[in-house]
Amino acid sequence: MDDVWGIAGRTCLVTGAASGIGLATVLRLIGAGCRTAALDRDKEGLSRLVAQAGESACVPVVADLADEEGTRRAVREAIERLGGLDIVVNNAGIGFRGDVLETTLDQWDLTFAINVRAPLVVCQEVLPQMLERGSGVIVNVASVGGIIGIPSRAAYGASKAALISLTRSLTVDYAGRGIRANCVAPGTIETPWVDRIVAGADQPEALRQQMADRQIIGRLGAAEEIADAILFLASARASFFHGSAVVVDGGYSAR
Repeated sequence: MDDVWGIAGRTCLVTGAASGIGLATVLRLIGAGCRTAALDRDKEGLSRLVAQAGESACVPVVADLADEEGTRRAVREAIERLGGLDIVVNNAGIGFRGDVLETTLDQWDLTFAINVRAPLVVCQEVLPQMLERGSGVIVNVASVGGIIGIPSRAAYGASKAALISLTRSLTVDYAGRGIRANCVAPGTIETPWVDRIVAGADQPEALRQQMADRQIIGRLGAAEEIADAILFLASARASFFHGSAVVVDGGYSAR
């Protein structure tokens, strides 16, 4: 295998790995020659992923990121099973439809627990061994909603803006010690999560078209398109990227 990305043999962790962007990212990393721990609460989904990717390349780790201690144990398990982690992709995320008046505090707290607190906890667990080695890569999956306002996504947008800020904090605090942190900010992507939102709408096809029309190119993005951006940021080719929020949104934010 030609190591075109410069990361063959690296060890990785991807959260939210059983579907959507996380699944596509695991497959991209494994295709680049990495051994990857796939973390998700969906045990059956992880089993399907391992069957597809192979047991030697993909290590399943079951955890609910809403549980702080469970998350810490899961990351430690990944570190132990892989002998350390070189690359971490904080991909898992949730969101609720609602403006400020419609958003409940429970929805707000859960959104921040998964979208912001969990990446913080993951980083707290992986950074010590990265800093000891003097190298490591962290890629956080934010959203264009953390950069521009999206109607009826108050908690989601705020959480993704916080994740972008956390990425920059990682950069200013640790770049000088060999840690490279960046994030991607996707537009609307064809994932099971989006499918569930559409299925629950009064007019599903109208909502799907509305979502597609947000992008200037008039379609939803594919999970693999975001995974490609993540793979680039994780790779040696992105060595000058530090604290960046790379927007991959089909032109959504260009209007």
